[in-house]
Order: sequence, then structure tokens, then C-alpha cells
Amino acid sequence: MQIYLDYSATTPTRKEVITLIQSVQEQQWGNPSSLHEWGQRAATVIETARATVASLINASAESIVFTSGGTEADNLAIMGVARLYSQPQHIIISSVEHSAISEPARMLELWGWQVTRLGVDAKGQVNPEDLKAAIKENTVLVSIVYGQSEVGTVQPIAQLSEIARSCGVLFHTDAVQVAGRLPIDVQAIPVDLLSLSSHKIYGAQGAGALYIRPGVEIVPLVLGGGQETRLRSGTQAVAMIAGFGLAAELVEKEIITEAPRLIKLRDSLFSQLLDIPGLMPTGDLIHRLPHHISFCIESGDKEKINGRNLVRQMNLAGIGISAGSACSSGKLTPSPILLAMGYSEKAATAGIRMTLGKDTTQQDIDWTAMVFKQILSRL
Repeated sequence: MQIYLDYSATTPTRKEVITLIQSVQEQQWGNPSSLHEWGQRAATVIETARATVASLINASAESIVFTSGGTEADNLAIMGVARLYSQPQHIIISSVEHSAISEPARMLELWGWQVTRLGVDAKGQVNPEDLKAAIKENTVLVSIVYGQSEVGTVQPIAQLSEIARSCGVLFHTDAVQVAGRLPIDVQAIPVDLLSLSSHKIYGAQGAGALYIRPGVEIVPLVLGGGQETRLRSGTQAVAMIAGFGLAAELVEKEIITEAPRLIKLRDSLFSQLLDIPGLMPTGDLIHRLPHHISFCIESGDKEKINGRNLVRQMNLAGIGISAGSACSSGKLTPSPILLAMGYSEKAATAGIRMTLGKDTTQQDIDWTAMVFKQILSRL
């Protein structure tokens, strides 16, 4: 029996999406910048996908810029705003951002920019009052993750973006983990930039998007032929974008029933694991991604109980999960996200994430809980 519980890392590409991708590669393979029939067929595919991706977040189609994925979308948002300025300015991020945000911010620091990293509470949430206090006269951008991939916490994005808007500061959010799992309405929340990824919503890897609110200007990172309204040059990956569009259309239709189903399964797994000695749920248990379970384990003197080892043991049992800690040159390093939330270094090496998806069943949940407990008892 094999059970995949790492849907926050990537989702399996839907059969309908694979079929569409194959069809586009066979029949609409033209260069969408070409004016002849072959090119225009490909261009139509892209514009159809643009409309359906935009619909997922209640945006206008012209506000969507296709990229190679969420990481490029994040980089385009951060660096695209930064490149508007000839002199270093000030940006604000949180201490629990994905590396696609934290690394560009670190690069800006090397170039003389000021970067404020807002702390979070023990649940991983940013305090809106901290954002108010951090904004300066030269603040040009705030970027706060919508749903944290490692601990599942959903930030109060509407409130945070409203604070930025009231101060005349652009607001970006990485919504890669939220899209298709919770409703997003960019007409109701004043975000200026928002990142999306195809392979997190059952599309194929290799496509993403940046929503740019009409009227907001950024500078492109990739120059050349001027595709994507001159904001992302390079011939578009027509088939991958088509798959992204179909995936967005399907998850938008399913979200009303799928989110409650995932919450029920999520809470079932949480409840079955809570009797494990030393287990500590991580993240906000109320303001949380519907598919997300995360915890760390206070293991006492048991050195074998760490994230890397538990992932390996579960994999041997046919269950795919992930850990927040990382292994570099054979040395286990604690999760920076858990450290930012106040966990000890030892606890931060024993962080576990189990994320559910459309193929997850109650039987999967029950089997996973039983196997996980058995593995812990042997370590």
C-alpha cells in the first residue's frame, strides 16, 4: 500500500490536464508570437488559460503574467519592484517566508537595501500592529506569505494588505499554498501582487503566474522578445500554460466541497496522532490550510527521532511525507521556520509535515496514523 501525503510539495498532474497538454503539443505547437495561423492557435490557448487562472482569484485576465513557476513569480514581484528604484529603499517580509522570498530579500540587503523581517508568534502569525510599526517613509514593498507551507498557518492577509495600502506601500503575497484550497478574491483584499503555481493545483510543473493589480508597475527580470506584456520575455510554454488553465478551472469548481472534505480528514489525522508522547502540533490550528498537518516531537534522548529519519522510515513503509529540517553535508540542521516560531533547536530538527489532496481517503489517514505510531515505537 502506497500513500502520498506531500501535496504541499507537488500534486499529481490530473489525467484531464495530461490529456490537454498532449493535445496542445500535437496540435497547437506554434509560437504564440507568430502572426500566422499556427501561432495564433497557440496564442488563443494561452489567452484561454489566462482567463481561467484569473478567474481562480477573481482577477482580470490582463493582470496575469505567466512564469515558469511560483519561485519565478516571487522573484519577479520582489526584484521587479526593487528595480524601479535607482537607490536602495526598504522592504518588509516575515520571518517565515519561503526561500523564494527570503533569498531575493537577502540579495537586496547585499545591494544596500534595508530589510525588516517581522517576527511571528508561536503559531506562526504576523501581528498586524508589528507591520504598522515597521513601515517607514522609504518602505516600497511588503511581502507576507498567505499560507505557510511548512506549518500551515494562514496569515490575516486582508488586514495586512489594508495596512500597506493605507500607507501607500505595495503589498505582495505568495499564495502558492492557498490557491485552489481556500477562496481568493483580489477584488476584496487589496493585494497588489500575488504568486501562483500550476503544480500545486494538479497542473504540470513548469508553469506559474504573477497577478499584478492594474496600474501597478514593475520592471521585468527577463528581457528579450517582450512576451507577457513585456514583463516576462521568452516563448511561452504553451502546453504547460494550457494545463495550468485547466487545473485552475477544475479546482475552482471543486473548492466548495473539497476544502471541507480535506478539513475533516486533516482533523481526523491530528486527533489520531495527539496521544503520541511529546508530539506538539505546529502552526495555527484554526487559521490553517485545510489540507495541512504539521507537528514536531520532543524526543528526549532519542537521537533517531528527527525529521529526516522519520521521513525515511515512513517512505520504507510506502508513505510519502516531508520534514522541515534539512540535511547539508551530512549534518542535520533545524528548520528556520520553527526556530522563528520559538521552538528549540532540537525540536526544530523533528518537524514533520503531512499534506493531503484530492486522492486522500479516510483509509489512508487511519493507516498512516497506525504506521507512524509503530515507527516511533521502534526508534
